[in-house]
Amino acid sequence: MGVTGRETTDVLFGEPNSSLADSLLERLTDAYAAAADPERAAAMRAYMKNVAPFLGLTTPVRRALSGTVLKGTPHPDEADCTALALRCWALPEREYHYFAVDYLRRHVRRLSSGFLPVARHLVSTVPWWDTVDALASHVVGGLVAADPELKREMDAWIEDDQLWIARTALLHQLRYKDATDTRRLFAYCVRQSGHPDFFVRKAIGWCLREYAKTDPEAVREFVARERSRLSPLSVREALKNL
Repeated sequence: MGVTGRETTDVLFGEPNSSLADSLLERLTDAYAAAADPERAAAMRAYMKNVAPFLGLTTPVRRALSGTVLKGTPHPDEADCTALALRCWALPEREYHYFAVDYLRRHVRRLSSGFLPVARHLVSTVPWWDTVDALASHVVGGLVAADPELKREMDAWIEDDQLWIARTALLHQLRYKDATDTRRLFAYCVRQSGHPDFFVRKAIGWCLREYAKTDPEAVREFVARERSRLSPLSVREALKNL
């Protein structure tokens, strides 16, 4: 499955009012636009398979500008985070999406389980690994860790036909270490083991490889048991460091 551009979100929700989001977005667009590099932007867009246009900001430049934009701003609440993320996502250039992801990562503990539909919208809109993976492991993973009831939502996401939603379910425990729900991790890998897309097969291997840092024997045993179902890519990634 290739890049599909902007997809229709599965959940309808209103964008909350937020004076903080208004202020941040104004400062952000001024700062980023002033530093745009059209030549670099073309190269970045090509590297990311034309998923979105770019302003041409390198990561160090973008982070420095973001720090200036955020300096002296108050802590947000969930409504502020929601408004900012949705407004950034409505802008075409990818650097604004990166800003939103970084902002949500920074303030994930201020988000409730009610933010999950917004996270799903972000994952499935202009989807590519550069935003999806950070949202999966840092935002969705943080929400599920804070509210175990959301594990049931992940059980639904792993069944989803959208590969990026399924990839998010696979990767949401990436940073859990000893807190990993091993039964779900292995069940999710088996459930999507026959998926034809590179990004899902890669995610299977990645989440297994990461968990192998915590329990290498469990991963060895799982791969040995399920090797006939797993793709060579998934097996290779899972065992890379063992």
